[in-house]
Amino acid sequence: MKIKCGFVAIIGKPNAGKSSLVNSIIKEKVSIVSPKPQTTRNNILGIYNSKHSQIVFVDTPGINKSSSGLDKFMQKSIKGAVSDVNIVVLVVDIKKGVTKQEIDLIDSYYNKKVPLILVLSKVDLVGKDFVVNTLQNMKDIACKCEIVPLSSLKNTNIDTFIELIESKLPEVDESMKFFDDDLYTDKPLNFIVAEIVREKALYLLNDEIPHGIAVTVERFEEKENIVDVDVAIICDKNSHKAIILGHQGQMLKKIGHNARISIQKVVRKKVMLNIFVKVKPNWKNNLEFLDTLGYNVNET
Repeated sequence: MKIKCGFVAIIGKPNAGKSSLVNSIIKEKVSIVSPKPQTTRNNILGIYNSKHSQIVFVDTPGINKSSSGLDKFMQKSIKGAVSDVNIVVLVVDIKKGVTKQEIDLIDSYYNKKVPLILVLSKVDLVGKDFVVNTLQNMKDIACKCEIVPLSSLKNTNIDTFIELIESKLPEVDESMKFFDDDLYTDKPLNFIVAEIVREKALYLLNDEIPHGIAVTVERFEEKENIVDVDVAIICDKNSHKAIILGHQGQMLKKIGHNARISIQKVVRKKVMLNIFVKVKPNWKNNLEFLDTLGYNVNET
């Protein structure tokens, strides 16, 4: 049996809706989502399986300027993701519109003859007239790439988007699939657990704190009916540790409570989550420590 099969890189600015799109398609918690930039740090694969196709979506960090070692890792991750894929998808928040930087990206892929799809995300936040007017004003772009307005939250046009991707992928024998049908991501459970904890921290903490935190799983023990997990939140400063802990430890308890509920949905078992805070100054520029987190700047 023949199916459509290939890799699709999802790129775009921070908070454009890349991770929400991947999660909506896969219908599982593949990437964490928050309203703050630098939420996605690694390239994360979301694997979509159907009777007709296997599409491997590569969710990438937001396109941003590089300064710290972590920033450089994220930007190299984007370059690596788009270097060997069948299709590139550029996600743009429809309310913010397409900038010159994004137009330059579209031109570069058009000149390279690499199929590019422009996704206008978050259409649920604007009216139909706004969408129609936006599309009418994008005629110059429409001749260079396909444009799909959609909403990940409302599942608007998601099926149309998948059908468009399938039409552009190569046809291969079913035995040539990259992954087994029961896999929806390439990441292990302990990675997903750490990311969920970081997601809850991103939502609850002050704006300056999330960019200075990492999360490590110190222990992950899965039993028949329960999962025991020890998780450390890593921060830059003692003052940040105090904020993460909160008054009488209430903030950390709230992060842990919210994380445990989400982790249980992923592992489908009861979770015992022990969460604590460690201070590691300037960890974002410590290449050895970044490597232990999976952020290998030199090899990306």
